[in-house]
Amino acid sequence: MHLKVASIADATARIKAIELVDPTGSALPAFTAGAHLDIDLPAIGDDEARSYSLLNDPRETHRYVIAVQREENSRGGSEWIHAHLKAGDVLESSEPLNNFALNEAGEHHLLIAGGIGVTPILAMARRLSAMQTPFHIHYCARNRDMAAFVDLFESEFPDRFTLHLDGGDPARGLNVAQLLQERPSGGHTYVCGPAGLIRAVRETTSHWPKGSVHYELFRGAEDETAPRNTDAPFDIFLQRSGKQFTVPADKSILDVLKAEGFRIKTLCREGVCGTCRTVVVSGGVDHRDDVLTDEERETEMQICVSRALPGQTLVLDL
Repeated sequence: MHLKVASIADATARIKAIELVDPTGSALPAFTAGAHLDIDLPAIGDDEARSYSLLNDPRETHRYVIAVQREENSRGGSEWIHAHLKAGDVLESSEPLNNFALNEAGEHHLLIAGGIGVTPILAMARRLSAMQTPFHIHYCARNRDMAAFVDLFESEFPDRFTLHLDGGDPARGLNVAQLLQERPSGGHTYVCGPAGLIRAVRETTSHWPKGSVHYELFRGAEDETAPRNTDAPFDIFLQRSGKQFTVPADKSILDVLKAEGFRIKTLCREGVCGTCRTVVVSGGVDHRDDVLTDEERETEMQICVSRALPGQTLVLDL
């Protein structure tokens, strides 16, 4: 279907809220909380649609509202939207799809959002509020300026909203283990955000009944957010030196490189100082450090603690 851009507004310095309407003024297909649109962006030169969650009230039929965060190391969709999309443009989109639906039979709902993952959580909160079903929102961000729609949350759900600002230090943010240690009667948890947040929730709720923990995946594969169970060997390729090594299950990348004579500057060897950060050319990383930001994890890793995701070979700029 075709959607016309009715308006674009800055939600934060890096996030734009985009209102979409039917070009003829007709009512739009209904959607449910947690739904998204697959939007084609042919101007960026590929045929792959981009998925954007709907954040407005599901009772609305006159518009869809999405939010797009500018990602410098993305496939180009967010860059194009921020630089070129304007009011009046017409986009080709799927009808609303939902792989992250509310279980409306639940008795209590915990909604956990990180960064741009707040968009489907907002629609869920609006639906639960309309249903008069108990819920609470936990919104994780580095600082208030980076927390999109925070004023809206505070005005619409003042007693059911907690903002967790960590200043870039995850240890100061939401205590996932404490929050989810015990499941409320009839409770369901929903999480959308960075892979590390989703994985933390999944690890902590491993004892919850099947079907009571829900998460949204757009970027990356399932194994990026899967709970860590056991370490396994994996291969690394060093692009500049042209050498390849296997990292055993009981060794770190740093251990292997030092044993092979590489001089790598390091201090803590525990993923907390940032000294051994290394550029990742390709491959999926299981980030286990406590220092890199989500943006930095797009291109770097701490080789003293972080490993390859299952089945991945890491190409490093060494």
